[in-house]
Amino acid sequence: MPEPLTEATGRLPAEAPADTAAREAVLRAAGLPVVDLAAVIAEQRDPLLFATVSGAHLYGFPSRDSDVDLRGTHLLPVAELVGLHEPAETRSLMWDRDGVEMDLVTHDLRKFARLLLRRNGYVLEQLLSPLIVHTTPVHDELTALAPGLLTAHHAHHYRGFATTQWRLFEKTGELKPLLYTLRVLLTGILLMDSGELQPHLPTLVGELTAPAYVPELIAAKEAAEHGPAAEVVDTARLRADVEALHARLDAAQEATSLPDAPAGRDALHDLIVRARTVRGGERRPAPGPEQEVRHPVPVRPLRKR
Repeated sequence: MPEPLTEATGRLPAEAPADTAAREAVLRAAGLPVVDLAAVIAEQRDPLLFATVSGAHLYGFPSRDSDVDLRGTHLLPVAELVGLHEPAETRSLMWDRDGVEMDLVTHDLRKFARLLLRRNGYVLEQLLSPLIVHTTPVHDELTALAPGLLTAHHAHHYRGFATTQWRLFEKTGELKPLLYTLRVLLTGILLMDSGELQPHLPTLVGELTAPAYVPELIAAKEAAEHGPAAEVVDTARLRADVEALHARLDAAQEATSLPDAPAGRDALHDLIVRARTVRGGERRPAPGPEQEVRHPVPVRPLRKR
């Protein structure tokens, strides 16, 4: 295990050795294409503290042509934070690599922490994604703080997300927004019931009472990203089931033992300060041809049913 991040070390600890075979097996099991993600990480201007796969691969219903959604956090240099210019705290890249559409969105560590404190389930899912492409001790510390950031008000995030996706489904009739609707409602219900954050729809179906046709919807989307849901289930039944899930989420929030406010603000502040001062905020040089780019990926596997 790498040493902890401390001011005494005077540097950001080196990453642990990678278990490449295990990493690739987990990514392939999630439906990800075989692509060189290590090179993507190495090309970034500032140090990446973590990068994980989000989107349909994380949620358990990728299509054959789904793109790869990479999400994570980078560390801006101190010089970009102490002057007059406002830094760009979020970076977004889109590209095609080996015929696979990919995008990488990262936030500076301070912005990412603020999003966590705003009870944003989306960034928590990115942080806790088992599909890890790149990690550091800062990622480990953020993950350890995650349980204290969960609140009863995360139900609002999942309720709002479901409403938006359902409206999109009503306009298009497509499988993708319908599966997003069902996924986020079930995620919210399980979170309120147990305090567990689980974005993987097939796992959710195994743990909660869910509409029986969900596996058929997943299979249909695998074949056609924008296929119609009406070939699997009629809209009237869907509407009734979605309304029932909303009612379950409301009841689960009312009964949850999760707190009203996150508890990790001071710990996040301390982590940001240590990460910034230990590293000194220096810009990372681009790797030369003789430099080895290490790409460690500890794996937290999805549970299978």
